[in-house]
Amino acid sequence: MLTIQNVLLFLSVLLSALITGLLYGYACSVNPGLSKLTDCEYLKAMQSINKEILNPYFFVSFAGTLFILPIATWYSKSHASPTSFYLLLAATVIYIAGVIGITALGNIPLNNGLAKFNILTADTTSLAQQRAAFESGWNKFHLVRTMFSILTTALAIAASITK
Repeated sequence: MLTIQNVLLFLSVLLSALITGLLYGYACSVNPGLSKLTDCEYLKAMQSINKEILNPYFFVSFAGTLFILPIATWYSKSHASPTSFYLLLAATVIYIAGVIGITALGNIPLNNGLAKFNILTADTTSLAQQRAAFESGWNKFHLVRTMFSILTTALAIAASITK
């Protein structure tokens, strides 16, 4: 039976899974691939990726999860089991703090700093310094938000199969 609760759960799982897939794919293949590039190539690639990620497809899943998951949690308080509600509440808190929070406080400031860096006028030493200042921190933040995203999706799935 199609209910509001089922639709909210479905959308919560779908949107969080899309973000988890994106973040996981970066952790498994994109970041290791980029690490093999020269400093100049790496910085150019990351500047380009950081610009291109800001698109409607990304925002639907990234912000959509931020919007739908709390609504699903709120709705489940009176329309689902207590277990399902608490699983969704945990997923919501983890997504907001662990994915949105880390992105906003960790990855985005690094992205903004990199966007201001002029690769064309930089010498070899400046390129190496910029990469060192960006790559390690960005990858650490990314790995942590990926783990939180995986946990968010797992909790949302668990909530959707809990009676």
